Amino acid sequence: MTGVRATARIRARADGRGGTSLPVLEGEGPLALRRTRGSGAEARVVVVGAMSGPLGGDRFAVEAEVEDGARLRVGSAAATIALPGQAKGEARYDVRISVAGGGELLWLPEPLISARGSELYVTTRVELAATARLVLREEQVLGRAGEEPGRLGSRLTVRVGGRTVLDQELACGPGAPGGWDGPAVLAGQRAVGQLVVVRPEFATQPVVARAVGDQAAVMPLAGPAALVSAVAPDGLRLRRALDEALEHLG
Repeated sequence: MTGVRATARIRARADGRGGTSLPVLEGEGPLALRRTRGSGAEARVVVVGAMSGPLGGDRFAVEAEVEDGARLRVGSAAATIALPGQAKGEARYDVRISVAGGGELLWLPEPLISARGSELYVTTRVELAATARLVLREEQVLGRAGEEPGRLGSRLTVRVGGRTVLDQELACGPGAPGGWDGPAVLAGQRAVGQLVVVRPEFATQPVVARAVGDQAAVMPLAGPAALVSAVAPDGLRLRRALDEALEHLG
């Protein structure tokens, strides 16, 4: 038995009247897209999970393109829960993002929860023009309440102006390389997350590395970018730590 294949596509374009249009807004199968009320020049899209998953063997993909001068915010209606399925093998969830010059993207989905027995690998690849702006949030919760996690792997790659500013990979759960739950990685915490913030002004005013509270740290990246990393006992406290760090970035 094979898993489900589904791809969702978004394209945002400046409409010439101070707003943003969505000439492409296509979802299929378990990935439904809904446009919601925007604010000012910003268009807003919500990803709605129409089915459970991803399950074992599923292949999901989301592609988002922001053209010159457009502004887009993408969120999700609820957390994504990776579950075991009848099909054998690892599920995959691939996100592909591109933002042209003068464009802005806020990529703010709800958390990904790795349920016991699941096996999921997530890749996120971001390609930005030198004058693009980005806030990208990733949150991963290892197991539901009182539950051991499944196996979860993720890789995040961000390029700005053709230059790689971030390429990192994390593996957690049963079968992951040893030490993932040790003091150098999660230190026994059950939620891990990060923010990638790209702003042209960071090129001349770099972010200063610092801790934010007890659970988050802000680090400058090469080029006009910064990374916030955080760990916490649960998803609620993880979100609070990331929100606080974003406020410190201004």
